[in-house]
Amino acid sequence: MNYSKLHKNDIVTLILRLLIAVAVIWILRIVFYFYNIEQLAIKNWSKELSNLITGCIIFDASNLTFTFTPFVIFSLLPFKFRETKAYQKGLFIYFIIAVTAIIILNLTDTVYFRYVFKRITIDEFSYFHNDNTAEILFKGVLENWYILLIAIALIVGSIQSYRSIKYIPQAISGWKFYTLNLVVLILATGILLACGRGGTTRAIRPITMSNAAQYAETPQKIYLILSNPFCILKSIGNNKVQYTKYYSEDEVNKLYSPIHQPDKTKQIKKKNIVIFVLESFSYEHSKFLNPDLYKNGESYTPFLDSLMQQGYIFDRGYANGRKSIDALPSVIASIPSFKTPFALTDQALSPMSGLGKVLGNEGWDSWFFNGSERRSMGFVAFAKSAGYKNFATREDYEKVNGTNDFDGNWGIWDMPFLNFMANKLSDAKQPFLATTFTITSHHPFAIPEEYKNILPKGKTLVQPCIAYTDRAMQKFFQTAKTKNWYNNTIFVIVADHVSSEVYSPENRSGIGNSHIMYFMFTPDGSVKGRSSKVTQQIDIMPTVLGLINYNKPYFAFGRDFFQDENKNNDFAVNYNVNKFQWVTDSTTYIFDEKSSGDTIADKKIKAFIQSYYMHMEKRNFTLGK
Repeated sequence: MNYSKLHKNDIVTLILRLLIAVAVIWILRIVFYFYNIEQLAIKNWSKELSNLITGCIIFDASNLTFTFTPFVIFSLLPFKFRETKAYQKGLFIYFIIAVTAIIILNLTDTVYFRYVFKRITIDEFSYFHNDNTAEILFKGVLENWYILLIAIALIVGSIQSYRSIKYIPQAISGWKFYTLNLVVLILATGILLACGRGGTTRAIRPITMSNAAQYAETPQKIYLILSNPFCILKSIGNNKVQYTKYYSEDEVNKLYSPIHQPDKTKQIKKKNIVIFVLESFSYEHSKFLNPDLYKNGESYTPFLDSLMQQGYIFDRGYANGRKSIDALPSVIASIPSFKTPFALTDQALSPMSGLGKVLGNEGWDSWFFNGSERRSMGFVAFAKSAGYKNFATREDYEKVNGTNDFDGNWGIWDMPFLNFMANKLSDAKQPFLATTFTITSHHPFAIPEEYKNILPKGKTLVQPCIAYTDRAMQKFFQTAKTKNWYNNTIFVIVADHVSSEVYSPENRSGIGNSHIMYFMFTPDGSVKGRSSKVTQQIDIMPTVLGLINYNKPYFAFGRDFFQDENKNNDFAVNYNVNKFQWVTDSTTYIFDEKSSGDTIADKKIKAFIQSYYMHMEKRNFTLGK
């Protein structure tokens, strides 16, 4: 088939050539689906298909960008030598090698998935020589000889299709040729950058494998969206989990096990749970918590200060990470992040017993709210992996309220969005779990124009934003008090991490730079008090489950604060400057993984870290083996 009649210039040729690769990827996906249909079967086509196709398009664009960027750039170089036969022959060779790699890798995935329920990543190459991966693949090829025939047919078809697209040089020359093609190259580079990172706005991080969870109804279907070489390239740097094995597995489980066994005789309380993850709410921002720091100054959190006095204050609450992306796994799945943010690892694609799933199995409705774009930071994708079922983001807000409340940077200002959330929860079936992640107190530290002369100026750039979000929280509670769900709710207020803007000397120290605001509030006064015992973000999930008398085994690296309060088992752990920081009620330990000590503290630190990496290695974050 000759497409030459379509040609006005060689840009059309490039597009048609790339469409061959697009067609190949979709054929491979169809083969992958039907070969593994027992695991991947779409049960509700009307509900799932649109999301799956959207995810496939986004990830295919990124995949093709990684694979064909050199091909695109060399095809568009604004020089006449690109029109020579030898140059075009070189492009042909590159294209066929790239397409062949896509075909071989994805057909290999097709067979491999049935054995391990994942796509091939860099892991397989890092230990290919000393495990049974090669044996699995060789056996799979022998048992499925028709896979080889499909590979041959696709490679031959790609070659024939490429050759049928006749290259026709542009009719222009001179300065017009160079100017036009330079502009085209610049535009194409911009498109490649957007496709490679998965979007154009600053709110969207470059996509990773875990982002595919946003478009899949089940963990298995994530791999229908993903393909290679994307998975291999994105997992470079996340080689096979390596860690020091201080103890045998049995010894580790005795010293520290993430399997919780609650009292089976307790009756579960059908309480609503609302979790606020507040951007950059360091412990230092509260005048009530730091009276000596603000003796002669205004409070930046007057509403939260009043609310925490009616609730339960955790004076020594610590973040498990330094970034926003570290916080969500810690808070809603009790999985910390250490050397690499957990949400960015391919282990985050594994089944997990997040709070949404655990409570969903008991009849709780679940909602995740974020005023940024749906794909921002991968928050929605991770919340979905943790079992949340309903989501409301900037797009949902703007459908109802228009675009005037966009902050110009990250999303919807906290005040209108939190008020939107308070009203939206009236649509939720009770009991419900709701989690929100605020955004206004984030760099570049902007606040709405009408508040600039009202809010206190602050000791740091972030504190006017903190004061604004405090008012947003006040507005939320004013609205929530009018709702029928309010009095039957446990509210958890916790920071994602400390702010990069630091005022107090204490927050510049090792433990100070992870010391966050954290308290709980219940309108009925059932949770009230104050403790100076150490706790951390990964304790939130077990503590909340304890408060509602959850009575079934579950997986969580943290512990129930109130259940363990008098067992001398209080600690917080995070990773900073290439070392683990282990904080207890009396001491802070700095651990570099090479300590030869054998004190009780050494044993606990080593057991916890080994347990974490054992489960990372096994991709096991549930009760299963």
